[in-house]
Amino acid sequence: MRRLMVLAALLAPLAANAEGVTAARTLPAGTVIGPGDLLPAPGGDAVETEAMIGLQTRFVLYAGRPVTPAQLQMPQLIARNQIAPLVYRSGTLLIETSGRALSEGSAGEVIAVMTLDTHQTVSALIAPDGRLQISR
Repeated sequence: MRRLMVLAALLAPLAANAEGVTAARTLPAGTVIGPGDLLPAPGGDAVETEAMIGLQTRFVLYAGRPVTPAQLQMPQLIARNQIAPLVYRSGTLLIETSGRALSEGSAGEVIAVMTLDTHQTVSALIAPDGRLQISR
């Protein structure tokens, strides 16, 4: 048992350095990563740090701890209960109205939206510009 504990103590620093990026400061959940928020871990790759800039933290990341891609997500464009433009396009037909998002989401995700006029719930794709697109 003691050998196992010694082995774990020796491998713990290696596991921490296995990730190429660490948090430079404590980052609250929902923070969009900026250039000064991440540091390459000793022996880490600066290219990996650059790839994470612009992503959003899913939960609190503590200073000095490894940061993995699973802890990050694309920035949220639509917040829950946010009023956003709702667009339906089919050929030359274009219908625009407003809808209330029933959940949060980022570009490319499909979320449920309630139309403000009829109070019907529809599924809509979040466009990169923040519009909600309905398609059939």
